Amino acid sequence: MKKLVLGLVVVATGAAFFLYSADGGFSKQLAAPEPPAFVNAVPDDWEAFKQNKMAARDAHIAKYQTAYNRFADFAQSETDGVPYIILKLLPKVAPEYWGEGDDFLSVMGLFYDERLQGSPVPRGMGFTGMSRADPEANIDYASFACGACHIGRVRLDDNSIYYLDGGVNSEFNVIGYRKRLVQSITKMVGKETDLAKQTQLIKEKILTALDEARASDPNYFYKNYTYEDRIFDAAYEQVQVDLFKSTADKVIVQFIQHHVSEYEGWKAFVEKYYKGAESRLFDGLPGMEDAIGFNTVKANINLKQKALTKPFASLALPPSHGVTDIMVVWEQNTHDPVWNSDKSDLINGGGQWTGHIPLPIYKNIAAQLTIGYENVDVRVSAFSEEVLDKMPASVYPFEVDIALAKKGQALFAENCAACHQPNNGKVYRDIGTDMGRAKVAGLFVTLGAISGFNDVCGADTVVQMYGKDAKPCAHYKGVSLEGKKSLAMTPPKLHDGYNALPLVGLWAQAPYLHNGSVPTLYHLLVPNERPAIFVKSRLDYDKKLAGFAWNTNDTTANKEGYVFDTRLSPAMSNKGHDKDIQQDGKTFKLNWSNDKAGALAIIEYLKTL
Repeated sequence: MKKLVLGLVVVATGAAFFLYSADGGFSKQLAAPEPPAFVNAVPDDWEAFKQNKMAARDAHIAKYQTAYNRFADFAQSETDGVPYIILKLLPKVAPEYWGEGDDFLSVMGLFYDERLQGSPVPRGMGFTGMSRADPEANIDYASFACGACHIGRVRLDDNSIYYLDGGVNSEFNVIGYRKRLVQSITKMVGKETDLAKQTQLIKEKILTALDEARASDPNYFYKNYTYEDRIFDAAYEQVQVDLFKSTADKVIVQFIQHHVSEYEGWKAFVEKYYKGAESRLFDGLPGMEDAIGFNTVKANINLKQKALTKPFASLALPPSHGVTDIMVVWEQNTHDPVWNSDKSDLINGGGQWTGHIPLPIYKNIAAQLTIGYENVDVRVSAFSEEVLDKMPASVYPFEVDIALAKKGQALFAENCAACHQPNNGKVYRDIGTDMGRAKVAGLFVTLGAISGFNDVCGADTVVQMYGKDAKPCAHYKGVSLEGKKSLAMTPPKLHDGYNALPLVGLWAQAPYLHNGSVPTLYHLLVPNERPAIFVKSRLDYDKKLAGFAWNTNDTTANKEGYVFDTRLSPAMSNKGHDKDIQQDGKTFKLNWSNDKAGALAIIEYLKTL
């Protein structure tokens, strides 16, 4: 984050603008692939197709097991996050906010994955002993892994769980996690305002809880866990306890200052941009994030605290706001950019909702930075790029009406395929959705991000991967990135709208639109029936309408989730993708309200992708 702040100051002085213009940036508007549009054929034997796709996913993970583990389980930072011992003691010192027992992180949407037996933390939470070269060289910090956002779940008919690797964890609530941390700190310090006394109070409560936990179980923190070649036994645990106790004063001060300022900064940001939706945003939106992220909020705070940089503080904030759903990240190769003929520029591709960060490595780094870490582990991003490039999308696990799907295939080819092509870099500006998400990265934020990204991982950055030196930001698709720093992020005018992303695994991406404001594919295609209020983050699935159980009046679904109100903020609007459009003289049907049979046929086809 310090690097991001520096980048913003550089922007303010004009040096970053020179950097941007000198590198050239994207030379022209990104385009859609030339016709004819590619259309997947409906398989004749759905059961055989489904089993083959599931096997292909499992085989891919096995082939890239090391990379998958780092994507799924490794902490995104080796120095940031919550001291691991403090994290594990939260249900003891503040059970009213976390519950009790090992499953305490379920309150913010992290779950134990039965494929990861014996883990002391749920899927999506990593600790640094797993990734440090010397696991005993420092206290362990706990921070999110990529799997926190991108390993989801759906409940099958027999109540078993089908894991969505590279999908969306619709239960994950990063804001709720930050809030509960602050609530826990507030409880432990009571009415005390002096930082030194606050530190002492928390130290006393934490150490008391630590000793009690260890007295009952010498493996309380690590559960004698074995991960790859690392053993987190009682001896390792003792080393960590001793290190924590010896550094507790410093560590606890950092813990208080970091998390309180972070959440208070978030609240100030929400109060500025989300009038009327504050109470909901303060609690967080599971399965969703604000597009700007914690690091930008923290950059604004840090700039305000220094006289030299205070005049530039507003530059750290976006020109607009934009709540966004977490994206699926499988089959990244279907929306990667490609080089132009002389390999000097990128064309025809991109990713994310707007395509503003085209290179996969920087997309991954951006995801780490927006979570709020100051020092990210670039290796996690690099390994993630490797495993996600061709990771198969999770196949629809239920039955498909093949005859109906084939009817839908023809309708899809006629009305949808031209835009939703693999590697379509074109940005669509006239589909009626809220434009806040498309405008969050204005000129100054873009230039600051370019500088920050290249400081985190430039062409010369060296990391250890598979026991060897690697330069994950040195090349893309065999072309050197030396002298091409500006390709880390596109100019604002080129992402002033939304990508028509490939639709692989679309069934699992509900709710729909960039802001998750439409619960099912049916409601996307039949906009006059879109509910203003519905339930998000359930694991049951609506097989007819294609989306997770959403109806507030549904008494048969499990009672997970929360009520989402699309009227709270323009950023949550459910408008858009609701009117027929014209492209290149051809009309494409987006509103199927007068042909619901056609809509249901398209939905059945989309299940097969």
